[in-house]
Amino acid sequence: MSNIKFEEFNISEEILKAIVNLGYKNPSEVQAAVIPIALKGKDIIVKSQTGSGKTAAFAIPLCESADIEETEPQALILTPTRELALQVSQDITQIGRYKKIRAIAVFGKQPIAMQVKQLKQRVHVVVGTPGRTLDHIERGTINLAKVKYLILDEADEMLSMGFIEQVEEVIKAVPKNRVTMLFSATIPESIEAICVKYMVSPVKIEINPENLTVDKIDQVCYEVEEDKKFSALKRILYIENPDSCIVFCRTKENVDAITAQMKNRYYSCIKIHGGMLQNDRLDAMERFKKGEFRFLVATDVAARGIDVENITHIINYDLPLEIGNYVHRIGRTGRAGKKGKAITFATHYENKFLQAIQQYIGMEIPKAVVPSKEESEPYRQAFYEKHDTKPILKKTKASNFSSDIMKLYLSAGKKKKIRTVDIVGTICNIEGVSSEDIGIIDIQDNFSHVDIMGGKGKLVLETLKNGTIKGKAIRVEKANK
Repeated sequence: MSNIKFEEFNISEEILKAIVNLGYKNPSEVQAAVIPIALKGKDIIVKSQTGSGKTAAFAIPLCESADIEETEPQALILTPTRELALQVSQDITQIGRYKKIRAIAVFGKQPIAMQVKQLKQRVHVVVGTPGRTLDHIERGTINLAKVKYLILDEADEMLSMGFIEQVEEVIKAVPKNRVTMLFSATIPESIEAICVKYMVSPVKIEINPENLTVDKIDQVCYEVEEDKKFSALKRILYIENPDSCIVFCRTKENVDAITAQMKNRYYSCIKIHGGMLQNDRLDAMERFKKGEFRFLVATDVAARGIDVENITHIINYDLPLEIGNYVHRIGRTGRAGKKGKAITFATHYENKFLQAIQQYIGMEIPKAVVPSKEESEPYRQAFYEKHDTKPILKKTKASNFSSDIMKLYLSAGKKKKIRTVDIVGTICNIEGVSSEDIGIIDIQDNFSHVDIMGGKGKLVLETLKNGTIKGKAIRVEKANK
C-alpha cells in the first residue's frame, strides 16, 4: 500500500466517491504507479502478480477519461476467460457508477444475439475474450472507431491458452491513435514481441518481481499417495478449520468426484469447471463470493483473476498442469494485505514437477507429514460446529452503493417501443427529481433497469407504481441485483 492518496491523482468527485464506497483507502503499489501515467495517455507494460489491485489501476483512468455522452465504446479490454471478463466489467461499472459509465462483457457460450443488442445501446467500455470480441468485429456488430484505450489483461494467460493470433487481429482493428496497457504476471519473449510491435515507447512497471508468491501466504506441501488424498484432505480440514477455501483439482472429473465425496460428508461445498454451463458457473462463483458455501472445488478456470474476498485457504489437491498456475492458484488467498495459507498435495512420482514449481517461485515449499486420524479427531467437533453455523452472507461490492443508489425494474422494454428519452422524461416529471438523479439505463426487449441516484430511489419507485410511461401502464419494483 502506498502513502499517497487517490485525491492526489486529480480525479473527479464521482470517481472518488465510488472508490470510497468500494472500500479503497490508499492506492496499492500498482495503482500508485499506473494511474498517473495512464491519465497522461502513455503506453504501459505492467508486470504484477495477481491480487495486486491492477483492475482498478486501469479502470480508474478509463472511467475518468470516458465521455459519457459518446454512444460508442471508448475502451476495449481483452481477458483470457469469461469469468474474468465478467468480473472486470462489474468492477468498471462500480468504479464508474456515479459517472454513469456503462460497461458490458462479451464472451463465448452466451447467445451472440443478446450481446449484439447490448452493443447497440450506449456502451462506454467493452470487456471481452479474444475469440468472441473478434467474432463481433468480423460481424460488424461492434464499432471500435472511438476506442482510445486498449487493455490486455492477464496477457501471459491469453498466450498460453493459444489466443495470440486472435489478440493480434483485435489489436489491428483498434485505432492506432490509442493508449495501450498490458498487464501480465510474467513477460515472456512472445509478449515482449507484441509490445515492441504494437506499443509506442511504453513505460515499464514491475511490482514485486522478485517475490511471485508474496510473504503473506504460508505454504506447505504434503507428500501423499493418490488413493490417500481424500483422507488427508479430511484430516487437514479438521485441523485447519478454514472459513473460506478453494480446493483445486487438475480435471473436471476430479472436481466432480471430490465434490460428491465432500457432500456425502455434509461439507458446505459447490463446484466450478469448464464442463458446466456458463450460467451455472457464474451462479456458483457468485454464491461462493457471497459466502453461501464454505468450500469451492474447482479446476484452474477459477485460478485467474477472480476476486473473492477473505479466502483463508487454498488447497492444491492436484498439482497444476502448468507451473505458472501454481502462482495464480495460491494468489486467491493472502489478498489485500491479509494472511492466507496454501496447502499442496504431491505424490512421490511428482517430485520433479514439484522441484520445477519451487525453482519457478524461487523458494522451497516447506514439507510436512499428513496428520494421523488420531491427531485430527480432537478437531472434528469444532469443524462441524463452524460448519453448522448459519453463514453470514458477505456484502457484494454493489451493496456498498445501496444507501444512495437503487436499481429499479420496469416491466417494459424495446418491444413496447420504450426509449431512454421516455424513461428520463417520465422520471424527471417527478417533483424533486432531475436528470442528475438518473444513472445507468439498460433497456432490454421486455424489461428495463434504471439506477436512481442521490437517495431518491424510494420516491421514484412509489411514484411510478401508479404511473405510466408513454401512456403504457407498467410494473415497477426494486430490481433483484
